[in-house]
Amino acid sequence: MPDTPAPPHVLRLADIQEERARALLARYGLSLQRVPDGQPIPGSFWGDEEAGIIGTMVYARGDTPVHSLLHEAGHLIVLPPERRAQVHTDATDSIAEEDATCYLQIVLADELPGVGRVRLMADMEAWGYSFRLGSTAAWFAEDAENARQWLVEHALLDAQGHPIFDTV
Repeated sequence: MPDTPAPPHVLRLADIQEERARALLARYGLSLQRVPDGQPIPGSFWGDEEAGIIGTMVYARGDTPVHSLLHEAGHLIVLPPERRAQVHTDATDSIAEEDATCYLQIVLADELPGVGRVRLMADMEAWGYSFRLGSTAAWFAEDAENARQWLVEHALLDAQGHPIFDTV
């Protein structure tokens, strides 16, 4: 039986200041619920160590990749508050919302000390995200204007591309 390859080295929740992640999510009216190591993550679409979402709660373990935490939080952030309450596991049915979520997770990485967009995009690459231009960084820089514009139009980014936080 062949050995299972080791997962790529990406930043995990246990590698960062959890309270900073918790505070970032709270700025959007979301909560981070830490799941005990080894336990299944509620609301996880992909299973394993991937983050989960139910309502306004983002679930993660210490081994949850930061990119997964930010991606799932991003799914909730791009939804109007009245739609968030109905979310369980799968938050989007729209390509525009998925693209906006990918873009937003990269922007939000700059809000977490020790993470930042460059590291997050590298982690996304290592994890297997795929984009038309072949890399996350190329997509973000050259092919994501529609996602950026969507976020601006929905008052989630300002005209300079900085996040606008809920006033919750």
